[in-house]
Amino acid sequence: MARACEITGKTTQIGGRYSNRTRATQFNPTGKVRRKANLQKRRIYVAEIGKTVIVDVSMKGLKTIKKNGAFAALKKAGAI
Repeated sequence: MARACEITGKTTQIGGRYSNRTRATQFNPTGKVRRKANLQKRRIYVAEIGKTVIVDVSMKGLKTIKKNGAFAALKKAGAI
C-alpha cells in the first residue's frame, strides 16, 4: 500500500532541488527529489462506534480530525 494520508489523501510529491549557486550559474546538476508527506501512525478512539482505530494520518489530517471530530472525518474519508 502506498504511503498516503487516510484523511486528506496526501502522498509523496516530486520536486527539484535548486541552490542559489545553481541559479547564479544557469546550470542545474542537482536532479529531482521526492518529498514525503508528514505521516504519523495514530490510534484514535471513535466514541460513536466505541472502538479505537489505527490510521496513517498527516498532521493536516490530525487538525481536520480535531476540527470536525473523529467519526465525521473518518466517515467522510471512507476509513470507517
